[in-house]
Amino acid sequence: MKKLIAIGEALIDFIPAQTGRLQDVTSFEPHVGGAPCNVCGAFARLGGTSAMITQLGQDGFGDKIISELKTYGVDTAMIERTSEANTSLAFVALQADGNREFSFYRKPGADMLMRPDQLREEGFQDCGFLHFCSVSLGDFPMRQAHRQAIALASKQGALISFDPNIRLPLWPNAEACRKAVREFLPQAEIIKISDEELEFITGTTDLREVKAFLFTERTQLVLYTCGSRGAYALTRGAEIYEPSLSVEALDTTGAGDGFIGSFLYQCARDHVDDLTACSSEQLRRYLRASAAFCAASIQQKGAISSYPTRLTE
Repeated sequence: MKKLIAIGEALIDFIPAQTGRLQDVTSFEPHVGGAPCNVCGAFARLGGTSAMITQLGQDGFGDKIISELKTYGVDTAMIERTSEANTSLAFVALQADGNREFSFYRKPGADMLMRPDQLREEGFQDCGFLHFCSVSLGDFPMRQAHRQAIALASKQGALISFDPNIRLPLWPNAEACRKAVREFLPQAEIIKISDEELEFITGTTDLREVKAFLFTERTQLVLYTCGSRGAYALTRGAEIYEPSLSVEALDTTGAGDGFIGSFLYQCARDHVDDLTACSSEQLRRYLRASAAFCAASIQQKGAISSYPTRLTE
C-alpha cells in the first residue's frame, strides 16, 4: 500500500468541556488537530502509512503534536521546528447540535512560515496520495511549499487531493480566499468540498453547473459532502449518492477530514491509482464506509482521537 502525505497546518484544538458560546466556556481539553493533520491521523488509524509535512513552534504544544502523531503511527520525519513563531492554536465552541465556532491564534503560526526549500524529495518516495487544504494557502512561505509538494508528489505519480476547508476568519477578506482556492483546484485529481464551500467558490449548488466548473483537465473525482444529508461522488459521467447515518452528534470537529482520510485509505488499500477506472458500485462502497467512519467519530470529542481503527462496510 502506498503512503499518504499531507501538508499544511498541525495545531492544537481546544475542545470545550460543555456546549455554549466561546465566552461562556470555563474549561477546555487540548486535542491534536488541523485538517491535513487529521487526514494523516485517519489514514494511519486505519492501518495505512501516512506522513505529515508542517512546521511547529519550539513549544510544548509542538511537542504534544509530534508525540501524539507518533502514537497514532504517523511519520513525523518531515515536521520542522522553528523559534520564529508559536504552534498554531484553535479554541472551539460547541453548539447543541454538534456544530462549531472557532477562534484561531495563528498570526502567524509556525506552519505558515515553512519554506519550500525545507521539503526533501526523498520523503516523497512511494507517495500514492498528497492531501492539502486552503488554510495554509495565504500569502506566506507555506503557500510556495505547497507548490513544491505538489510538484514532488506528481513526479512520483501520486494523486493530489484538495479539500478547501474554508475558514474565512483566517483570510484578509473572502475574495482572497476564493482566489487562492480557485487557483489550486485545477492541480488536484480529487476535490472534497462541502455544500457551503461549493456555493462560496462556484456561486451555485446545481450539480451540472458545479461539474462544469470543477472538472478541469486533471480532475478525476469530486466528493461533495452535505452534512446530515449525505454525500456524492461526482465523476464526469455519474453522480453517486450515499445518505449519512443518523446519529446524535457530540462534536463534529474533524468529521470531514475523517471522511476524506478514510476514503483515501480505501483507495490506497485497493491500489487505486486512476479513479476514472473505478465503477459506480466501488465508489458507492467507499462512500458508505466513509459515512460510517464519520458517524462513529462525531459521537466523541476531538478529531484524530475520535477516529475508529477499522472500517464498517
